[in-house]
Amino acid sequence: MSEAIEIPDGIVLGWLAPFLDYLAKERRYSRYTVRNYRQAFEDFWRWLARSQLAAGDGTFAALTPRDIRDFVIEAQGRFDRRTLHNHVSGLRAFYKYWLRQGRLKANPFTGVPLPKLEKRLPKFLTEEQMRRLLDGPMRLLENEAIDAFTAWRDRLAMELLYGGGLRVSEVVALTYGDVDFESGVARVLGKGNKERLCPLGRVAMEVARRFRDDFAPGKTPGSPVLAGKGGGRLTARDVQVLLKRYLALADLPLEISPHKLRHSYATHLLNAGADLRLVQELLGHASLGTTQVYTHVSVARLRDIYKKAHPRA
Repeated sequence: MSEAIEIPDGIVLGWLAPFLDYLAKERRYSRYTVRNYRQAFEDFWRWLARSQLAAGDGTFAALTPRDIRDFVIEAQGRFDRRTLHNHVSGLRAFYKYWLRQGRLKANPFTGVPLPKLEKRLPKFLTEEQMRRLLDGPMRLLENEAIDAFTAWRDRLAMELLYGGGLRVSEVVALTYGDVDFESGVARVLGKGNKERLCPLGRVAMEVARRFRDDFAPGKTPGSPVLAGKGGGRLTARDVQVLLKRYLALADLPLEISPHKLRHSYATHLLNAGADLRLVQELLGHASLGTTQVYTHVSVARLRDIYKKAHPRA
């Protein structure tokens, strides 16, 4: 029943659209984040309408922290905790945007109490599992199940995700002009339009050179590194689809996403003794706290080894 509630055109055009445009064009948020923030707003508006708090342009200025607490309490029955945190984050950003524009004078989402998040350790592949996964394209090529272009392109996609710890959005955006083939370092534009330098690793660079020399003769500095046979840039969805093919081939869980290869990259670095702040820089995390979750993974692994190996464990 709530799905039938329409958001007035004036609210969409006057409030929502400028905010989403700012996220996409100025903050350079991914389309997935923009989509999620839009959905958060739409859900919030439906709640306002059901609660008889929707009153046109004056709605957002009139809301109080008490109204927001009521919204959070009601939303807990519809969303899991992480989704609720993400929705509130989007709505808080909406208010912050309009505060900066001078259209609103207070943000009722500031300090709103939220249910505590359960601590979830990031999933990752072991080094042996990664080896099996990355061997997949060459196995299919040897069996003549795919052509050489596809094999080297698919291997390059996975090597960049794991060897460079890149986000899938960063991998598909990578151009030849972004990669220094001499030093093996790529210039990457990450979240919030922040640029960082990422070593891609010896193996990834070997694959990149092979793919460039054999299959990208018409490349220019602006040409995408990951491209189809016609030269068009691969999408994040394309990479997700090709990854599932090799997950199945390696007998690994199909729910493993491209981002889990990034988790694997970070975990393997820390397990080998890499400095936490270095890993933070490589991943492009704004906060060290975001990176610290991987130390829990490493500790969990050490605890498991201890339990299996120590007679007093």
